[in-house]
Amino acid sequence: MICRTWAVCLVLIVGASAASAQQTTFQPEVGQPGKDVVWVPTPEAMVERMLDLAQVTPRDFVMDLGSGDGRNVIAAAKRGSRGLGVEFNPDMVELSKRAAASAGVAGLAQFVQGDMFTADISKADVLALFLLPSNLLRLRSTFLNLRPGARIVSNTFSIQDWTADQTVVLDDCSEWCTALLYVVPAKAGGVWRVGSDVLELKQEFQMLSGTLTSGGQPTPVTGRLRGADISLTAGTREFTGSVQGNEIDGTIRTGSTSSSWRASRSGS
Repeated sequence: MICRTWAVCLVLIVGASAASAQQTTFQPEVGQPGKDVVWVPTPEAMVERMLDLAQVTPRDFVMDLGSGDGRNVIAAAKRGSRGLGVEFNPDMVELSKRAAASAGVAGLAQFVQGDMFTADISKADVLALFLLPSNLLRLRSTFLNLRPGARIVSNTFSIQDWTADQTVVLDDCSEWCTALLYVVPAKAGGVWRVGSDVLELKQEFQMLSGTLTSGGQPTPVTGRLRGADISLTAGTREFTGSVQGNEIDGTIRTGSTSSSWRASRSGS
């Protein structure tokens, strides 16, 4: 057909372009290569279990690094949470935006094109991830700088040397069946003053060890953190409390007797 006016030609060209775009709408394929990982979607049942494990609420800001088709962030948005997916493949980003709009959560679930290793995750309350161990290891120091109490929930793969705070396995599941929860610990390592006593703590992720020296006599200490919450045992004494920067406030229990205690980081 020959176009007789420029207006008719324009309409035909625009119509043809729209039809072509519809025919070439991006559809991801399982196993397709990406910048740092191949794309394998987390099964929907695992997505929900991960969000349950992280105890996601509408108060949380949820992020996914390497967010793929956006399903983790969209599922969180359906629970009322705001979220952001960071995905290197721009076609996946647009696919995620369409999926969020279709699910009615475009106002809560946002997606951007970017590199997971340079993304700003400082506002995240929860990270819902399906990454390889090598990716998680590279991101580990960034995770540990999140606010104490932030949660990282991972499909199947663990973070090297960091023992998960909780692990669950889906029933009647054939693959991608394990969810691991990590709670970012406060920074409690170092020397603390507890009145006239000296508490020295060595920290390995959420695990603590060290000594409590009182009257020149050291007592071995063991303990752990869950976010800012700290628990320590020194001989017959049990300490619980909350780490807030350079201060710890809490309760000490010896047998049936309890009292308050406070520690200040040495030099603060």
